[in-house]
Amino acid sequence: MARKSTTLGERENESESEQRTGRVPDASALLSTLSAHAPLAVAFSGGVDSAVVLAAAVRTWGRTGTLAVIADSPALARDELHGARRTAAEIGAELVVVATDEWTVPGYRENSGDRCYFCKRTVLARVAEVAAERGFHGVATGTHRDDRRAAHRPGLRAAAELGVAEPLADAGLGKREVRAVAAAWGLSVAEKPGTPCLSSRVAVGVPVTRERLGLVERAEELVRAELAAGRVPVTDVRVRLLAADFRVELGPPAYDWLGGRPERAGALLRRVAAATRLGPGTVAHYRSGAVSTGPGPASGPGPGIDPGQCRTGRAGPLVPRPAGPRGDGAPHAVVEGAS
Repeated sequence: MARKSTTLGERENESESEQRTGRVPDASALLSTLSAHAPLAVAFSGGVDSAVVLAAAVRTWGRTGTLAVIADSPALARDELHGARRTAAEIGAELVVVATDEWTVPGYRENSGDRCYFCKRTVLARVAEVAAERGFHGVATGTHRDDRRAAHRPGLRAAAELGVAEPLADAGLGKREVRAVAAAWGLSVAEKPGTPCLSSRVAVGVPVTRERLGLVERAEELVRAELAAGRVPVTDVRVRLLAADFRVELGPPAYDWLGGRPERAGALLRRVAAATRLGPGTVAHYRSGAVSTGPGPASGPGPGIDPGQCRTGRAGPLVPRPAGPRGDGAPHAVVEGAS
């Protein structure tokens, strides 16, 4: 007899007693923390941190008492939005997609080192509006203990000013514990690499615009397609926009694979330069935050694949992103029911 299909949220509820009895103590701490709050809407990104908070919310308040809200703007890659929809459906939670316009805020556009403050202030305020409209008592994020210990997290200041709850951090969970809970609950994103917004690829001091965000997304799609064609496992891929050129950063084994093929690396950089009118480009090891917190556009992770072999491209004007579903219209929300 075929086994009845259930959502992840329903499977989680079935095994909740196991989590509370200490089999996954980190999960018990998180559930206890959430139980101390009235139902909160979850600021959702589709990554492992917010997914764990959302799954815990389903356990605590049930499917009808849980709401996920994702901010959709040019800084969110389309693949990430599609993935977030799948993850919310997997958990069994309702998802609201709401358009945000953080790129119109001067402090965000100027990108002088505290861009994340203006981003979070705008995005979380919009999520809070949706939460209030739906009768939820506030907003919870996926901020964890390690985030609070980071040296440069201006977005946390915005969250504190807005009174946003941080149940993972309050429960004492760092990234390792969050992934452990995700694995114990069977979340498909348990090992998903970190995927910050596209604006994190724009070097400090270089203005953030819709056009530049579109260029980053297009460039990373080209790099991922090249790696997929070579059947290379892909973890971290970043295309960094510097003052006058770009840098492709790759985690292992993608860097090792491309580094052993300088002609192929050069061809890839030429395609990226031609498609985006950026250049010249280089390939380097991936380093988190390589252009977000340094002194300016020149900051970087040091030598990579020999620039003499694969540095290419010619500087040119930025090409405007064609109009599409992420236009400049007024913010709107799309409600997607759980399945």
